[in-house]
Amino acid sequence: MTAPTHPLPTGPTPGPPKPTPASVQAPHPADPASASVLPARHAADPAPASVPAPHPARSTPASVVPAPASRKGVPGPAEPARGAASSSLTAPAVRQCPAVDPARWPDVAAPPRASRLRTALAERIVRRALARLPLRARLAGAEGIGLGGPLMDIREPEAFFRRIGASGLIGFGESYMAGEWDAPDLVAVLTVLAGNAADLVPAPLQRLRRLWALRKPAAQLNTPEGSRENISHHYDLSNDLFALFLDGTLSYSSAVFRSLPATQDLLPAAQHRKIDLLLDAAGVGEGTRLLEIGTGWGELALRAAARGARVVSVTLSAEQRELARTRIREAGYEDRVEIRLCDYRQVTGAYDAVVSVEMIEAVGEEFWPVYFTALDRLLAPGGRVALQAITMPDDRLRASRSTYTWIHKYIFPGGLLPSTEAIERVTTEHTRLRTVRSSGYGAHYAETLRLWRERFTERSAEVDALGFDAVFRRMWTFYLAYSEAGFRSGYLDVQQLLLTRDQSPAQEAL
Repeated sequence: MTAPTHPLPTGPTPGPPKPTPASVQAPHPADPASASVLPARHAADPAPASVPAPHPARSTPASVVPAPASRKGVPGPAEPARGAASSSLTAPAVRQCPAVDPARWPDVAAPPRASRLRTALAERIVRRALARLPLRARLAGAEGIGLGGPLMDIREPEAFFRRIGASGLIGFGESYMAGEWDAPDLVAVLTVLAGNAADLVPAPLQRLRRLWALRKPAAQLNTPEGSRENISHHYDLSNDLFALFLDGTLSYSSAVFRSLPATQDLLPAAQHRKIDLLLDAAGVGEGTRLLEIGTGWGELALRAAARGARVVSVTLSAEQRELARTRIREAGYEDRVEIRLCDYRQVTGAYDAVVSVEMIEAVGEEFWPVYFTALDRLLAPGGRVALQAITMPDDRLRASRSTYTWIHKYIFPGGLLPSTEAIERVTTEHTRLRTVRSSGYGAHYAETLRLWRERFTERSAEVDALGFDAVFRRMWTFYLAYSEAGFRSGYLDVQQLLLTRDQSPAQEAL
């Protein structure tokens, strides 16, 4: 899964901060304020007549959590404030929340420096936006703003507005992590914001976005080396952590339910339904040479092997590869499945089918042509490509494609959600591949995320026992709620796409 990016209230921000070292950056699959928000738009629910029974082999991930001081997925050491201090800067309040470790969370422990002008402008923009929304914002327990609806409790308005003035959406998320604002129904508040994302910032400031929006750090570019670090940042956090909130299939992507709403006990079958729809679309059966790009923890490879396919699956996550290989060995499919620690750009051979689930979100826009060219190159004549991809509206992609967001900093470095139009543009201009079928399941992703979020909350004591602190739990809760809101509002969608080669004479001549 790759996190979403949909716009929330934000004002002008200074230039990009010095990037956190890759070895200690916070995690990466969505961001509602720019091109990377996770969630959904609408959903059709084709319920297959028969769903193969889940494979009996399951393994409990071994503990792989490093000591808290060295664990990946937390910000690096504090850095000096940008620019010289002057009388126009408001010094951060001397506020050290006891629950925030400043060594682990330097940008959360205290509000940043911000000029009085930027802070005042951010406050004006946010107050103006909130006043027109169907929610109720309470500031410091007293003043109320909004048309009525879910409560957004801004406990420390001064710190909240200063963070937004200094770093926009990143500050909005960091303020939540610091406990400066909260909501009894976080998803409801974020859904209102995501549903009105295009109108939160005044049009003149939107047109000047390039001047005030933070830019993505060059270190997050998805080169072969950068991709390994970006993927490791999120997926190598801890197999145990993911096992706490995922179902027994360890599937970290949208499920497809027979009906909505759903319950926890229905999630494993819904994950298998998702996998089976993709395998069916790609024509995977006995003897199929299948390439999977993005292994996850091996569930799709297991189900394909059970059909008699010969599977090569590639991943950049060492933790995922280790556990996936264990699960495949225990299921007795070692002779049918090979899992490689390998970049998609390095794969060779010819395959009857290529399947990739929510992997394109981690590719990066600069490398979309390379990604789809690789799919075209690796597909045997008559072969099929089945993708599952989180998508966002094309106009929002164009507006926010280079913006650096909270999701990039803390969850998915280097990530960007495509639009369906962007996929069409890239495949038409660079490959012989054409989309011949698509189905949207946005509402299903919202439901999947709700179930993950509820399970994560229920098992908070076990998260603590793994060495993750209270700020991490607030961060992860915000990430899941942020993504769910993107899908519930319709800002995001998740699509299953079937691509085949264009066999026209003009294309054959290429």
